[in-house]
Amino acid sequence: MSEQTPHWLTSDEQRAWRSFIRMHQRLTATVIRDLQAHAKLSGADFEILVALTDVPESKLRFQDLAKAIDWEQSRLSHQIARMIKRGLVCREECSEDGRAAYVCLTPAGHDAIRTAAPHHVRTIRNLVIDALGPEDLATLGRISGRILEQLDRTEG
Repeated sequence: MSEQTPHWLTSDEQRAWRSFIRMHQRLTATVIRDLQAHAKLSGADFEILVALTDVPESKLRFQDLAKAIDWEQSRLSHQIARMIKRGLVCREECSEDGRAAYVCLTPAGHDAIRTAAPHHVRTIRNLVIDALGPEDLATLGRISGRILEQLDRTEG
């Protein structure tokens, strides 16, 4: 079975792709450094805390949390173990299914996200929202949505 010759990117496509990648890398690194400096939270901590605050009772089954943040189970297990040691989350057995367990937000986890969120929002507003006008922001939302739909089709 022979592989097809790749359809190489044009100069404009390559420039757009590389610009997007560089922007994503720098934005992610800047936001993570800022979270660490101002809230003593890693990007992974913050992502999990946000996912837990987005649901009633601030708890999710491990597998549902992994799906919500698009992580592998093993990565999530290691991260949750670190967060349990810091008191940000706890593990709770699932009474309906003895094989399952919940990840629950603790009072310390609630305090951490409540403290981190206002500064984080200011950072996102400063770095992204304020750099774009309403039309550009709507375009960014549409483009992101289309790419996410393409990923869903490709991975599904």
